[in-house]
Amino acid sequence: MTSHRPNPVPRHAVPPAQDAPSGDAAPQRSSWRSAPSFVVRGGMVGVAESVPGISGGTVALVVGLYDGLIDAAGQTLHAGRELVRGVVRREGLASGRRALREVDWPMLLPVLVGMATFLLVSLQIVAPLLEAHPVPVRAVFFGMIAVSVLVPLRLLPGRFRVVDGALLALGAAVAFLLTGLPPADLVDPPLWLVFVGAAIAINALVLPGVSGSFILLAMGLYIPVQQALSDRDLQFVGVFALGAAVGLGSFVKLLQWLLHHRRQVTMATLAGLMVGSLRALWPWQDEAAGLEAPSGSVAATVALALAGAAVAGLAIWWESRGGRES
Repeated sequence: MTSHRPNPVPRHAVPPAQDAPSGDAAPQRSSWRSAPSFVVRGGMVGVAESVPGISGGTVALVVGLYDGLIDAAGQTLHAGRELVRGVVRREGLASGRRALREVDWPMLLPVLVGMATFLLVSLQIVAPLLEAHPVPVRAVFFGMIAVSVLVPLRLLPGRFRVVDGALLALGAAVAFLLTGLPPADLVDPPLWLVFVGAAIAINALVLPGVSGSFILLAMGLYIPVQQALSDRDLQFVGVFALGAAVGLGSFVKLLQWLLHHRRQVTMATLAGLMVGSLRALWPWQDEAAGLEAPSGSVAATVALALAGAAVAGLAIWWESRGGRES
């Protein structure tokens, strides 16, 4: 790996020069003129969340949304606490309203719209395609994620150190073990499990290399979630949404702090998670997700992986050239 680092630094990234704590400078707010771009990029994250083995956090990194989403989520949680505090203490809603105005709504709202829309569409298209043609589809995604590992490595604020290599290896091992969990099968999961599963899986949205869909698959909730969305089961969807909100609220502030105060080690760990997640995308697997040796049309499969790598490389290049400044 060369010592080259990208220029410019992504707009929402506020990396300190070292791992030592630094002040939390407010991220630059977005413009509503960028809303169409944010919808598309949020949609790409939504598509990723629908495919077992693909992490929405990985795609958010590649398309330049990662830091902005984490900061916006942290700001939203802070605003929610201020509103509740004002009501409970009978101090009024002024503090909560001020906190809400600090949220980067021109970025957050279009991203959420794109994510929700593309996720619902993808569940009806991409997931069945993966089931019907698993080897070629996984090959494309394998190539895309393999190249995307470069993104967190390029975002390291300092030189790559021994401790960074150790954390990268640890993250890879953890992700490799997680993606090796055998899928479970539940016909009618209890609502408490739906809540817990959503709370765990939603953190994959903010952790590159960890797929929320794969976690749901391992817990036996992937098919029930698809069915509930298709059947418009409001009770199931409501419990799932509540679990996701609790899970995200419990973790996002910690990750926001790590990105601002321990960015070097955080990015190294995220890179490791992405490396380990490649296990879930190995094209040749048996029905229990066990790894197999290459077989069949190996040349065509490799070509598809290279095509996926080229697409991801193009996205990384576009982002580094400031494509998000639309």
